[in-house]
Amino acid sequence: MLRASALQLFLGLFFSSVAIAQPQQPNFIVVMADDLGFGDLGIYGSRLIDTPNLDRMAEEGIYFDSFYASANVCTASRGGLLTGRYPIRLNLVNDVARPTNDIHLAESELTIAEALRTQGYATAIFGKWHLGSRVDWYPLKHGFDEFYGALHSNDMPEFRLYRDDIIIEDPVDQTTLTERYTAEAIRFIEENRDNPFFLYIPHSFPHVPLYVTPEFAGTSDAGLYGDVVETIDRNMGMILDKLNELNIDENTLVLFTSDNGPWFEGSSGQYRDRKGSSWEGGLRVPFIARWPGQIPAGSFTSEPAMNIDVLPTLLDFAGMNLPDDRPIDGRSLRGVLTEQESSPHEVLYLFNNDRIAGVRMGQWKLVVESWYRGRLPSFDHSNSYYGPNGLLFDLEKDPSETYSYTREFPDIAEQLHEYLIRGQEELNSTVLPNMWNQ
Repeated sequence: MLRASALQLFLGLFFSSVAIAQPQQPNFIVVMADDLGFGDLGIYGSRLIDTPNLDRMAEEGIYFDSFYASANVCTASRGGLLTGRYPIRLNLVNDVARPTNDIHLAESELTIAEALRTQGYATAIFGKWHLGSRVDWYPLKHGFDEFYGALHSNDMPEFRLYRDDIIIEDPVDQTTLTERYTAEAIRFIEENRDNPFFLYIPHSFPHVPLYVTPEFAGTSDAGLYGDVVETIDRNMGMILDKLNELNIDENTLVLFTSDNGPWFEGSSGQYRDRKGSSWEGGLRVPFIARWPGQIPAGSFTSEPAMNIDVLPTLLDFAGMNLPDDRPIDGRSLRGVLTEQESSPHEVLYLFNNDRIAGVRMGQWKLVVESWYRGRLPSFDHSNSYYGPNGLLFDLEKDPSETYSYTREFPDIAEQLHEYLIRGQEELNSTVLPNMWNQ
């Protein structure tokens, strides 16, 4: 009896130790800059803005050079990232959320935070929400346990700082916003070091107007804009250092991106145009992923992907299935991140508001319009520069979209045209008058 009891005690202790030794679910940190250009980081070719921490993050992980925002403006892009769905499905395509309108993310939509919270994740957002400018539509309605930040862009009226649903600062001292978002993030990480967490940091900058602390004023060769980006970079380094300090580095996936291309300032790199257009400069954005031990250091990919892929990717790493009660347009990038696999997408749709303006397939991109509503020429597009077949660009040979190859590769143009029609039908996308609906 004594031997049996001793054996039972040993086995109990053994299996308890095995259970304790099992790795916990991974942590996720998603950082999104506002209006940061593709060419504003050193890893993407910037020579005037110094970004050593983000460059190090890329060197210790993987960076993409064909990563797209799901929209060319703020609100829609953020909705796409958090739900894994094209923004047209979210009814977020006619304008951005403002204090003067009713645009917001519907409570019926499932966000990353809501999905992960069902698995015991602590969730928080520190930064710019921009998916509803009223407290009734704020982040705590969408799966976040904590909110510290602003409901919309810093150039809009009623720009106030909230903690959860309480206004804590009005007017806001914007010079320290980046640092304060980071301080909240570090506190949250420390408090949840022993628990799985999802942390979303959508910065207010470098959206204009630009502000910076005296410490960073005049430090960049790219003016005030450069000062602001270098501030974000330094604060990114503080977050990475904290993960290392707490020994949770190897259990944390960190992602960094931007909501769309640059606006008045900033660099699109070699790509054409900027925010508000469906040329590459309006939609192609930085994307860096770091996870020591999971993502091979020094990795790079040109495989096309989009911020709608973030939700499926995080849920995949968390061991969760995608919801089956709604279409999810994103695909898991797990294979791309860890095994250098090809893109999980056959095609990606590039939008102007409620219209598919371009289709990306491999190295090819078909463009049928380029400007968002309100800036479109008023002429008949069937006889416009885009022509009846659209413009076909080879982005490997001509990344700046300078020369169309519609004549040279009619079969590819027709294949992308068929995808366009399919996407318009599936996504209930409108079309321009006399364009593609002959």
